[in-house]
Amino acid sequence: MEAPDKQHDIVEVDPSLNQKASFPEETGMKVSDVVVARITRTSSILSVLVAGIALFSDGYNAQIIGYMEPLFSDLYPNGISKSIKTRLSNSYLIGEIFGMLFFGVAIDRFGRRTGIVFATFFLILGIILATASHGESQLGLFWMMIVARGVAGFGAGGEYPVCGTSAAEASDESAAIRRKRGILVAMSTDFAIDLGFVIAGAVALIVLACYSNRSSEGVWRICFGLGIVLPMSVFFFRIRMVNSTQYRKHAIKNNVPYIHALKLYWKPMLGTSLAWFTYDAVTYPFGLFSSTIIGQLNPGNTLVQNIGYGTVVNCFYLPGCIIGGLLMDRIGRKQTMTLGFMLWALVGFILGGTIGPIQTVFPLFVVMYGIFNSLGEMGPGVATFLCAAESFPTPLRGHYMGFAAAVGKAGAAIGIQVFTPIQDSFSDELKGQQGVFLIGSALAVVGGLIAWFLIPDKEKDLESEDVRFKAYLEEHGFDTSCYGESLMDDVKTTAFKIQG
Repeated sequence: MEAPDKQHDIVEVDPSLNQKASFPEETGMKVSDVVVARITRTSSILSVLVAGIALFSDGYNAQIIGYMEPLFSDLYPNGISKSIKTRLSNSYLIGEIFGMLFFGVAIDRFGRRTGIVFATFFLILGIILATASHGESQLGLFWMMIVARGVAGFGAGGEYPVCGTSAAEASDESAAIRRKRGILVAMSTDFAIDLGFVIAGAVALIVLACYSNRSSEGVWRICFGLGIVLPMSVFFFRIRMVNSTQYRKHAIKNNVPYIHALKLYWKPMLGTSLAWFTYDAVTYPFGLFSSTIIGQLNPGNTLVQNIGYGTVVNCFYLPGCIIGGLLMDRIGRKQTMTLGFMLWALVGFILGGTIGPIQTVFPLFVVMYGIFNSLGEMGPGVATFLCAAESFPTPLRGHYMGFAAAVGKAGAAIGIQVFTPIQDSFSDELKGQQGVFLIGSALAVVGGLIAWFLIPDKEKDLESEDVRFKAYLEEHGFDTSCYGESLMDDVKTTAFKIQG
């Protein structure tokens, strides 16, 4: 069957905008292209900005627990243990896994904005419960905190497919923006998450200073509570957004063709999922336990020094995200991911092989450790979101991105779970550090091979994949008349005015 003529997808509303035209199935009524362009452009800008703020908040809430664990050891020695520390870290990740799967399906079936609103609700609820954690015993306090962080993780997990798909589709509204999609999506996803990691350390240090650098219950409650500020502040903007042009044109809300989709997209699904798994299995343990690693290699450090050094190491994530975003627009997504995986492994092997001499010059170790983290972000860190968004069609983009992200977080949970036992299995701490660097680097090599052989090198135009998928369904007897949703119905529940 001949694919639809793509020339009808573009209308010159303004030479500088080159916005996509309205379609009957897209708008549900006769609305001028100028009005559609104005509403879509405003909502697209909001989508990218809000995605960045939301994922920044998720990064903060995920990382803050790592900085608070040394305080818990001082304040609650009868409740904290290695198993409780692991559960505190993993509860958020496990919640994220369920959130990614649930909201990945929800945003395709009910719309991007609907998923965003409910994900924000669960995130705020979980943060409130975690901040108010208490119990009849110290162990009871931690179990309430574990459950609460799981609820927050469920909401945060929903942010990944919601923000990833929204940012990718919002940056597809014009040819000029599409050429910069790599850096735009990198900044609004992985850079935002990593900035949240860094700010979590800065906030922890500031709150500690307010308490004269003493361990206090008020420190962790304030640090947890501050995580609610951004989700609440962006909620007003989220309920104003409309779904993207691509979603309005290609949404399938009933009779989803899962079998056809699996036959057509099993290979990129496998590639994006396994690449995300290997990336998270390495980066999360090394990021979350950065203060612990530094404290082990330099046991004379104070609590403030360990948090400070850990924050400095996390700062190296940021330039890696920027470089990776620029590279994706120049050399391609899968190429950037593969290059990053291999360079990440190379530096990890160097650190693992020479950690003894390097740690004698402690600032050198901190810099090398930072470069190690930066290279992980330069490649798979930024490319996982965009590869998962561009490899699949709009009707199922949330499904596939949610699944890939969930597999990634499963890798993170496994990595965190085995990180400490691997270290403890060696005869001393130095060999344990060496072992985790070498094992992590070997996983990075595997990730590079997965990226190169299983992830497709896709066109930047999302419409191309949507046209291909629609044609495939029609060839196999699927009724595509159910495609799309009305812009009018979407706008009714926002502050936008359809007249203009």
